Amino acid sequence: MTETLAALYPAHLATLRARADAALARSGHEHLLVPAGVAHYQFLDDRPYPFAVNPHFKAWLPVTDAPGSWLVYTPGRKPKLVFLQPRDYWHVVPQAPAGYWVEHFEIAIIREPREARAHFPADAARCAILGEDNAAVDGYAPNNPPAVLDHLHYHRAYKTPYELEAMRRASAIGARAHRAAEQAFRAGESEYGIHMAYLHAAAQTENELPYSNIIGLNAHGAVLHYTDLERTPPAQALSFLIDAGASFHGYACDITRTYAAPAAAEFQALIDAVDAAQRGFCARVRAGQDYATLHVHAHHVLASVLKEHGFIRMSAESAVESGVSSAFFPHGLGHGIGLQVHEVAGFQRSETGGTIPKPPGHPYLRLTRPLAPGMVVTIEPGLYFIPMLLDELKAKPAGRDVDWAKVDAFRKYGGIRIEDDVVCTEGAPENLTRDAFAAAA
Repeated sequence: MTETLAALYPAHLATLRARADAALARSGHEHLLVPAGVAHYQFLDDRPYPFAVNPHFKAWLPVTDAPGSWLVYTPGRKPKLVFLQPRDYWHVVPQAPAGYWVEHFEIAIIREPREARAHFPADAARCAILGEDNAAVDGYAPNNPPAVLDHLHYHRAYKTPYELEAMRRASAIGARAHRAAEQAFRAGESEYGIHMAYLHAAAQTENELPYSNIIGLNAHGAVLHYTDLERTPPAQALSFLIDAGASFHGYACDITRTYAAPAAAEFQALIDAVDAAQRGFCARVRAGQDYATLHVHAHHVLASVLKEHGFIRMSAESAVESGVSSAFFPHGLGHGIGLQVHEVAGFQRSETGGTIPKPPGHPYLRLTRPLAPGMVVTIEPGLYFIPMLLDELKAKPAGRDVDWAKVDAFRKYGGIRIEDDVVCTEGAPENLTRDAFAAAA
């Protein structure tokens, strides 16, 4: 397995160097400096928050837990890793860099953060420094030039073969853990117990996951970002929604599944309808597809599901135009994914900036760019029974075309979301999530 990554990595690095060269030329800078980041400490305490590496740093090399380290790159030269290996007996000291990627870097080991300064170019004004303000060292403070960020962020949407391989491996971990979570649900575990089963199967701590697990039983599935994790199982678990990911070498997967208990056959029928719709949306992840248009298409399809299952009496077109569909499907169809769960530049018009607006009436869509080969996006339609939104809908004229008795009967199930990570290719899309589940079976 490592051999595959080793074979793909040189081309990945060459791509990053070419992007950096172009970005620096556009901004007028001569060098690129990227701090890994430093720990943030809690107010009035000496306890740090979990460390989160700078995504611009981990794009270059699979090092995600080396605070105080730096990447230094000058076009035409071998990139340098300035690696902080502190003298410390309070904490585990990061091991010296090793692996398939080290031969492609000049590596300097430092013991104190301030020692990084000796490895920087002489003139800070000529450096594009990408990071947070607290990473500054002796006058070399992040300046985050917009021209550099715009170029790098825009092109980050197009994954290299190396990145796609890393994301396949993250998906394999996530699928394995999702299967364990489903088994825990079927066994009657609490939300907390399901969460622990997930962590055990993924072999990752909460801090290593790309985001906090969303694990909701019954009506908790109606809270889009539910993370409270009840310790006691409900008297009867009718439904289960899990939105949970995994990480590999700094790359994320983002997977959501919804399950019904045997006693909830009516809810299972609705899950099956959303699943069929979701597969259809995934099939449309093709080069040239406008993602915002796909999102609006999803609203029409889901409105048809609502009508077919007796929740609304109006046409799908009327449900979308009146905003009724948004009461049941209030979030976006998905987003870009890669080094970050919600990848940057989802609205960016070109490598020089600009914005592609969201469709009117759809404020929570996170991606409006047209799809192109190499892009990886999530496809995550949902139907929910959210009390606040349903109460607002009931007070509107369009609420008269809703079968409220039917809706009220489904409130106890919370909601449905089904999410896959899908690669846009030159031809048929590659569904990282479905492939991973098939392999895990």
